[in-house]
Amino acid sequence: MSDFDVIGHGWRRSTHCNANGTCVEVAVLSPSGLVGARDATYGDRSPVLTFGRAEWSGFIDRLKEGAFDLPQ
Repeated sequence: MSDFDVIGHGWRRSTHCNANGTCVEVAVLSPSGLVGARDATYGDRSPVLTFGRAEWSGFIDRLKEGAFDLPQ
């Protein structure tokens, strides 16, 4: 985990998330501007992965392209 406080940031999750909370939450971590991702199951107790904005944007682009979809 990084050297900044991640509690209280605007953590968001997809509206397609399961009711049991098994999903990923993301937030912009100020003042660094890094994007954090964590397991919603553990909330504030979850380890946080951090990404630069360019890394996160590239990841989202690849998601939209279907790069991580399972073969049909």
